[in-house]
Amino acid sequence: MLAQESQLLFLIVFFVYGLAFFVMGVALFLETSRSPSLTKVRLLWPLAVFGILHGMHEWVELFLLQASWTETSVGKIFSTTRLFLLAISFLSLALYGFQASQLSKRENLSRLALPLVVLALYFLIIIVATILAEKDTFFDFTTLTNNLIRYLLAVPAAVLASVGLKRQAREAKKEKRLPLVKNLNLASLGFGIYAFSQLFVSPLNVFPSQFLNNQTLLSITGLPPEVIRTATALIITIGLVRAIQAIEVERQEQFSAEREARIEALERVKEEMAAQEEMRRDLLRHTVQAQEDERARISRELHDETAQVLSAFSLGLATLTNKLDKEHSDLISTIDHLQNLGKDMSQGIYRLVHDLRPAQLDDLGLVPAIQNLIGRECCKMELEVSLDVKGTSQRVDPLIETVLFRVAQAALTNISRHAQTKKAEVSISFEKDSITLIVTDKGIGFNTAGPFTPPSGWGLAGMRERVEAVKGNFTLKSSPGEGTSVEIIVPNASS
Repeated sequence: MLAQESQLLFLIVFFVYGLAFFVMGVALFLETSRSPSLTKVRLLWPLAVFGILHGMHEWVELFLLQASWTETSVGKIFSTTRLFLLAISFLSLALYGFQASQLSKRENLSRLALPLVVLALYFLIIIVATILAEKDTFFDFTTLTNNLIRYLLAVPAAVLASVGLKRQAREAKKEKRLPLVKNLNLASLGFGIYAFSQLFVSPLNVFPSQFLNNQTLLSITGLPPEVIRTATALIITIGLVRAIQAIEVERQEQFSAEREARIEALERVKEEMAAQEEMRRDLLRHTVQAQEDERARISRELHDETAQVLSAFSLGLATLTNKLDKEHSDLISTIDHLQNLGKDMSQGIYRLVHDLRPAQLDDLGLVPAIQNLIGRECCKMELEVSLDVKGTSQRVDPLIETVLFRVAQAALTNISRHAQTKKAEVSISFEKDSITLIVTDKGIGFNTAGPFTPPSGWGLAGMRERVEAVKGNFTLKSSPGEGTSVEIIVPNASS
């Protein structure tokens, strides 16, 4: 009964031993595909390979123990596989320790000169003792190979891994990553104890296994080496897995900080874009206002100066005609022709003055100006336009009146030129907080997505910019065969 309980205990110990290292290896393997915050990826790979292979080694050894207990014959392939897994796993651990300890750097070699000399003497003693013992005694090959792998690979590899983890802990301490420091130190301690446990091997009549072996440790502590190795495997795995968890917490905190930084950057960009948009609107507003002021100035100069000069010119010609008698009929005919030219020039200047700045817009407001536009210009364009005014007509900011009038004028001009229709509708709605202007037609329409080849589309762009200059909304709806609708909504700032 006691033997069965011991066998069950060994089954549990070996299973947990292998599982601990296997879990550690898988966790490190998964970490290699993440951001290398724990250490460099080239360092994680050997440690991950060690964990996976060594865990598999313990399970193969468990299988061989069960076979020996049940006196089941198994092929040598299993023993060879176990030794192969044992050797490769400790070679991987040695590679990790060598890289993590940075022994390739000259300053580290000089600093660790004494431990390296001790390690060299240790290798020499083991090798010489084995050679001398083989001359006098025959040893089981599997047992001897197992012992040599543990002496020559496991012990130095575990020591190097402990030193490497300690070095990483010091680097983490400099960066004030305290949770990581604690767990790396725990794993370093585990590998240190693990290195010591590898000195206790199967008993052989060769130094030092004749003194340091499983039986010696069992007699001193009452525990087989496998129990101590299982405990150290759990310590190492817990330390490294918790280190990965600490890194994940750091990674999440870094991600959150970067996300907040991006959000703040986006907010700043939005604020800057909003400020630039407001600046652009102010510039457009000043540009539109400057254009209209310049048009008004030119209109006044044409009306007050040029028109007066032409009137005086016409009166002078009339006076000259009255002073000539009928004998100068050829001169009278020429003067009449000049008077007609003067009248045509006066009418042209009147039209130009009206186009530059309609007097109705300044004197009477938006609705009378659009009524005059429909009655005068649309008739010339042979365009029949209906006007619908909703709400109480009122005077608003002169700039807003100008923008709405210019958009209506441009929209009706586009209809007469491109819509291939003779009818259009204009609707003006005065509301408490806004004014809405809609110009529609039932013409051929067009695709609003373009493409527009300059100068095509500039008129629409100009209308949109005028509306945006007074913080209004410009909406264009059209499709081939469905007509076109231009809708403008601007804030109502009554004057």
